[in-house]
Amino acid sequence: MEDHRLKWVLGFSLLIGLIVVLFLLNIGFGSVAIPFDDILKVLLGDEASRKAYHSIILKSRLPQTITAVLAGAGLAVGGLQMQTLFRNPLAGPSILGISSGAGLGVALILLFAGNVLGVTVSAYGMLGHLTVVGAAFVGAFFILMLIVFFARALRDNTILLIVGIMVGYAASAIIGVMKFYSPKEDVHAYVIWGLGSFSNVSWEHLSILIPIVVVGLLFSLLLIKPLNVLVLGENYAENLGVNIKRTRLAILFCTGLLTAAITAFCGPIAFLGLAVPHLTKGLFRTSDQKVLMPAVILAGTVLALFCNFIARMPGFEGALPINVVTGLIGAPIVISVIVKRRKLNING
Repeated sequence: MEDHRLKWVLGFSLLIGLIVVLFLLNIGFGSVAIPFDDILKVLLGDEASRKAYHSIILKSRLPQTITAVLAGAGLAVGGLQMQTLFRNPLAGPSILGISSGAGLGVALILLFAGNVLGVTVSAYGMLGHLTVVGAAFVGAFFILMLIVFFARALRDNTILLIVGIMVGYAASAIIGVMKFYSPKEDVHAYVIWGLGSFSNVSWEHLSILIPIVVVGLLFSLLLIKPLNVLVLGENYAENLGVNIKRTRLAILFCTGLLTAAITAFCGPIAFLGLAVPHLTKGLFRTSDQKVLMPAVILAGTVLALFCNFIARMPGFEGALPINVVTGLIGAPIVISVIVKRRKLNING
């Protein structure tokens, strides 16, 4: 037991150290390199050697970096909760169609408004962006409420999972029809939103996103005990007095709230919620949610910061879409999980 605790302490220390390093790298590197001394001066409220550094850090890179931290932590927690609830290693925070709901909301604004009303929302600057964010959140929250309704009616998690996937397919089909009949400019704006980005979130947006994600993360910590029991199976959990229906609703709502908020502000971020729980389990070698829950928060932050740093590396014109980077990193992890489970089934 002492050996396990030592490994856990080392694991947490490693993750915290990586967060500090990557946080500073995200602020310091990009199209303009900023010296470490100037980064510290700006973060501590002093004047940097150049006025441009102050503006770049506070108006662009710091809110983008904080957004990456929130998205990584929130999606990783959602992924862990979904994989535990459905006992499926390939479950993620978007598996219930909530991200598709956000996409449907954005499509109604960008595609329907452009095609039927003749209004190009993307041309209205900040007002247009806020409209898109609001539409994404409303669409995601609508699907979340629909899934919660089905969760109250359906007892079988497998059937609920299938329903969620079908809802996502239905939303995607509606989006496909709107894209087919929409002008190229509006379709392009929708595609750009769908590639995901941490750079479109301003301080005004963060004043909304931070409280939602913090509340979601704190709520997830309260679910550690029932999640630990669910790992052993629903029948065992019921024998221990756990209200399965209420616990399932709480997990779905917590994951849905985090996914809806992050998707609304950042777009649908792929693979973070799916890959991080597997990375964390491989690092800490435990299924104890008391260890895994804080660990996935830190690991999700690390992976999101790393992906954001790669996307903004010098040499790229502007910045790569974040989903390009998360896909390149997350896909091999998911493939390795499938291969390992296949080998275990064969050997077993």
